[in-house]
Amino acid sequence: WALKTDRDQPMDVDADRLETSNQTGLARLIGNVRITQGSLIAESATAEVQRNDEGEIARAVLAGTPARLEQALDDGGKLEAVARNIDYDLAAGVVVLTGAVEIAQPQGTIRGERITYTLETGQMVGDGEGGDGRVRLRINPGATKGKDKAPADATPTATPAPAGGSG
Repeated sequence: WALKTDRDQPMDVDADRLETSNQTGLARLIGNVRITQGSLIAESATAEVQRNDEGEIARAVLAGTPARLEQALDDGGKLEAVARNIDYDLAAGVVVLTGAVEIAQPQGTIRGERITYTLETGQMVGDGEGGDGRVRLRINPGATKGKDKAPADATPTATPAPAGGSG
């Protein structure tokens, strides 16, 4: 998905309210939450950020109506995602988006109720549970490299039948 260099950038967090616990390493952000790190921008109504024993961020769970995520991609494009909940488990390298999920990127869009993305492999798994029970994809022209494609304005044509019947 994202620019790999973003992970090496400082993280800035902005919210109306902050509640922390040194014992658990949990920080709860409430109201107009905005998290930025490099090209990453995440916005939500609330967020919980969990630190590991070394003090590094291990997990961030954003909730909103909807929660939003935007990030530049290594190939120069941009990813935009919305969902009711975004669970970013940095330790496991997995992002799980749930509730009216829509992910848009240059290759196309994916919609569903639950989308799981594995950072290391790029594998994406979508479920249509709830809602209408469907996962929907739109693949943009040129998204499958090496395939012949018709120009975007081309329309399929039928071969006309020979005049005068069979013969």
